Amino acid sequence: MAVDYAVIVVYLAGMLAMGWWGMRRAKSKSEFLVAGRRLGPAMYSGTMAAIVLGGASTIGGVGLGYQYGLSGAWMVFTIGLGLLALSVFFSARIARLKVYTVSEMLDLRYGGRAGIISGVVMWAYTLMLAVTSTIAYATIFDVLFDVNRTVAIVLGGTIVVAYSTLGGMWSITLTDMVQFVVKTIGLLLLLLPIAVVKAGGFSEMKAQLPTEYFDPLGIGGETIFTYVLIYTFGMLIGQDIWQRVFTARSDTTARWGGTVAGTYCLVYAIAGAVIGTAAKVMYPDLASADSAFATIVKDELPVGVRGLVLAAALAAVMSTSSGALIACATVANNDIWSRLRGVVGRGAGGAGDEPQDEVKGNRAFILIMGVAVILIAIALNDVVEALTVAYNLLVGGLLVPIIGGLLWRRGTAAGALSAVCVGGVAVVGLMWHYGILANQPIYYGLLASLVVYVVVSLATPPTDAEVLAAWRERLAGNPARPAFEDGTLAPDPAEPTDVLHRRTG
Repeated sequence: MAVDYAVIVVYLAGMLAMGWWGMRRAKSKSEFLVAGRRLGPAMYSGTMAAIVLGGASTIGGVGLGYQYGLSGAWMVFTIGLGLLALSVFFSARIARLKVYTVSEMLDLRYGGRAGIISGVVMWAYTLMLAVTSTIAYATIFDVLFDVNRTVAIVLGGTIVVAYSTLGGMWSITLTDMVQFVVKTIGLLLLLLPIAVVKAGGFSEMKAQLPTEYFDPLGIGGETIFTYVLIYTFGMLIGQDIWQRVFTARSDTTARWGGTVAGTYCLVYAIAGAVIGTAAKVMYPDLASADSAFATIVKDELPVGVRGLVLAAALAAVMSTSSGALIACATVANNDIWSRLRGVVGRGAGGAGDEPQDEVKGNRAFILIMGVAVILIAIALNDVVEALTVAYNLLVGGLLVPIIGGLLWRRGTAAGALSAVCVGGVAVVGLMWHYGILANQPIYYGLLASLVVYVVVSLATPPTDAEVLAAWRERLAGNPARPAFEDGTLAPDPAEPTDVLHRRTG
């Protein structure tokens, strides 16, 4: 294992070095939180693919392949579909808004009254997403170094917190690009063909396994539908995903770069399912499907290659963990703490280079949230339940007001707030009644949110024309007109005096 250890140690040292390099570039809030909104197509595609394909998509995707065969690809496949939908239909508009958080978008659209409540829901989602990613370190480091669960979580979590705190989004972007390359080589180019060959090829796999293992719908239609509701829709509205969209240097980059990343996810989904199916042939009686990845890597791969594939799994976990961590810290600082302290000024939601002390504040929040994530991960055991709670809250509480705000002019702030509250409470109550892993909470919670949003919006006065005008200006890509916190545009010096006076009073 000495060669494998060397590969992993070099990889981890490289992550920390990139964190230090990123710290030298992150001199403003824009640089620290959204990489200065300067990423080109290649880097944008790689980092977007890296963040959405985490430990659940890699270790969990192989596990689903072990359990259900090729139809086990559906979970990761729906993630790819969600990223494609986001990129094709919404990413250009999102990138042109020049905001930092989803809640700032809601403030701009509805008039500055949805921020804190939506921020709390989004913070809970990003926190649990970071926790579940951090828990996954235990599986990988157990295979690598045979250390106990707590030490593994602390070791992996500390490295991610360190490079994320140092350089913010620049460090995370650089490390994600490396992680994307490592994942591509380790999983697609090495583990996939080796696993198929070791299992005797596809003909032997078909001979050894039941026919349902090769049925594309074998996992069940209801399960696939639930995956679409949770993961496809979750990709449309998650702060961790939107924050990557904000890094694109143009709306064209966001659209086409995201499309490439989404297509990559579809390929990754199929690869994971095939690896899991091959593992079922080689190890038909594993106690846990999620152990299929670690088992096939540990027992079937040669020295050196094994280290690289484990580094690929580690890369998958780290990319999601770091992305969720900076998203959690951004929401906690900008959407909750700053608003509670009353320090969000009239330029909230605007773009530009902010003072150095804002970088220090966001850096401190990443450190605080990172420590909290590590502690919660140590105390929590069930990854699937934690991830389900996170996505149910996100989709049930925020999907309708966000998509409604982008597509329906008649949606109002009262409708949005009601949808967030009713959808969130309904999901929590239904999870308590039916069980966390049941399908009903997301079905009925989402329906309740939609009904309340439409009814309350129609029953309340339309959104103020000034707010909608500011919203249209931002969607059109006009950052020269900064917006006040309530969403209205600041005065334009080019306007005639009488118009300016009427607008500003």
